[in-house]
Amino acid sequence: MSDHAQFAEDLALYAMGALDDKACPELQAHLGTCGECRRELEALRADMAMLALTASGPQPPQRARQRLMEALTQSREEKPTGTLGRMWPRWLTLVPAALALLLAVFGTALLLEVQRLKDANARIAQELKAVKADRDHAEEILAMMNDPKAQHMTLVAKAPPQPQVKTIYVRDKGHLLLTASNLAQPPANKAYQLWLLPAKGGPPMRCATFKTDWRGHYMKLFYMASAGVDAKGFAVTLEPEAGSDVPTSPILMQPSN
Repeated sequence: MSDHAQFAEDLALYAMGALDDKACPELQAHLGTCGECRRELEALRADMAMLALTASGPQPPQRARQRLMEALTQSREEKPTGTLGRMWPRWLTLVPAALALLLAVFGTALLLEVQRLKDANARIAQELKAVKADRDHAEEILAMMNDPKAQHMTLVAKAPPQPQVKTIYVRDKGHLLLTASNLAQPPANKAYQLWLLPAKGGPPMRCATFKTDWRGHYMKLFYMASAGVDAKGFAVTLEPEAGSDVPTSPILMQPSN
């Protein structure tokens, strides 16, 4: 037929059901008289069935494709009918924003939880460090008390109630455990200072400064800067609160005979 090419371009739209109502009767009448177009229509429908199952397929004629896009654009511009038609496109446009908001909230909550866990782990690590330090401190005190090489001395005063300062000294480690009882609190800006009296002579060596509590008691383990110094005894003086390099007051307490 002379208009066979015109109907051949409409076949793709007709196979997809996108041909307008005015052109359908003419094409249907043509299909009743043209076997070639009927075979072409069947082939197009078969291709569309394959297109539904694959990611690629035969392309319809360019003019038919343009007409299809124009028809779809016109359909989107028309006012939708029914409640579902009015709501569906708007809902679809809100989906990406809702998902983005949900992901942002979830991500923020996840970051906050991770930070909370980090802070909790840091606190636990600090507590474990403090517990370990206390344990090592207690173990060292127990080891000093049981060390046969440790020197045990008691410093006494003449006036009752008799205050006492006891020292346990481990020369090889330079560790000194000091305990005090019945010792009056020092004046303001003053502190007691313990001195090591070298066995080989020489000036007293500063050990530590300390202040007693309201009961006159005190106990602490000191780690001296110099280890391996033989001591013939220890002495206590009253010094400025920051301590002194040499005694600045008379000896208040010394080893008992």
